[in-house]
Amino acid sequence: MDEDNPARFGVLSNTPPGPHDENVEGETRAPRVAFVITIAALFCFDFIALLNILALHPSGLELFASLVFLAMVFTLQTLHSAVDVQRWPARYRALTVSLQALATYLPFLWLGKVWGGMAGFLAGSILLAAGGGWRWALLAGVIVSVMLPPLLAGMTVEDTAYLTVSTVLTGLVVYGLRRLAALVAEVHATRGELARLAVTRERLRVARDLHDLLGYNLSAITLKAELVYRLLPANPDRAREEVADLLGTARQALSDVRLVASGYRDMSLAEEANSAVSVLAAADVETELSITCGPLPQTHDTTLATVLREAVTNILRHSKAQHCVIRAAERAGAIRLEISNDGADVEPATGATGGSGLHNLSTRLTVIGGFLSAADGEDGWFRLVAEAPLPAAAPAAQPV
Repeated sequence: MDEDNPARFGVLSNTPPGPHDENVEGETRAPRVAFVITIAALFCFDFIALLNILALHPSGLELFASLVFLAMVFTLQTLHSAVDVQRWPARYRALTVSLQALATYLPFLWLGKVWGGMAGFLAGSILLAAGGGWRWALLAGVIVSVMLPPLLAGMTVEDTAYLTVSTVLTGLVVYGLRRLAALVAEVHATRGELARLAVTRERLRVARDLHDLLGYNLSAITLKAELVYRLLPANPDRAREEVADLLGTARQALSDVRLVASGYRDMSLAEEANSAVSVLAAADVETELSITCGPLPQTHDTTLATVLREAVTNILRHSKAQHCVIRAAERAGAIRLEISNDGADVEPATGATGGSGLHNLSTRLTVIGGFLSAADGEDGWFRLVAEAPLPAAAPAAQPV
């Protein structure tokens, strides 16, 4: 038997499915590919330098020393390109850049201009490791170091310009490749964060919709069931009618649960108002209803109907109301919905952001440019007011 297997019943688990694993692997692979490309480019630069060294036919000792310094430059440059060196302490950055500068300039003594391309790597490391004004001052120093000595040694202006531009270009390429790899990693990390935020928003939506849609229905079912229980001995015919109404409410609750998973459920303020009167009557609450606004945009209709449903749910749960007033009307280009009741309990939060229900409503109204306010009056009545501006293109509401 596999009754305890969550997958058999489609229950969500903490282990993502296979396709999701493939997406995560793809997102982590891209930064690695960018880093490999950076290292491959550095290797190609060093390989060209090695070919230039071999073309000089150096002695065995010179070749060995050149390979040692070439390995030092490649290692230090790879280190600077592999991590965010700006996070290192200043003394570590100064040490590694100084070592690379030493490995860059010493081979000039026996290799001359053939080794000139290595200064570009030093320029790249300076751009990556140094900060503030020091970065540009040191970069200028590297450029001068590969420009003045050749001129003083009698090298032509064309060769000196070529060496200088090559140094600057190599430094910019090294710096650009490292920044590109960092941006790729940052973009993929941001994508992962956005995916997590989307999941969180969806969970909040489901929780909010379950609270707003089911709280009212469950309260109505409870009240109807209690009313049926009281009516059965003395008035079975009336009890039968209430049972039919209870079944309808239960079916609506089931439908709401299914709709929560698929998206937003359209609601009608007028229909919700009539339902609220019926539910409040079952709780022996006398209700005065006045809906003088005409057809509303669907988003406004659903939002205000949700506000009314939550307000009625709070009346049933958190008050000992005997009277309730529900009014909705257009005023100055906005729809104003007011729900008032006596017998308010002091325990529930009275602010527009207090309690998850009122917070949910405030969030919904903010989306359509409206606002929510809730407070106890001096007369002992609790008043909840929701206002939502009508879109400019919406037809003017007509009284009914």
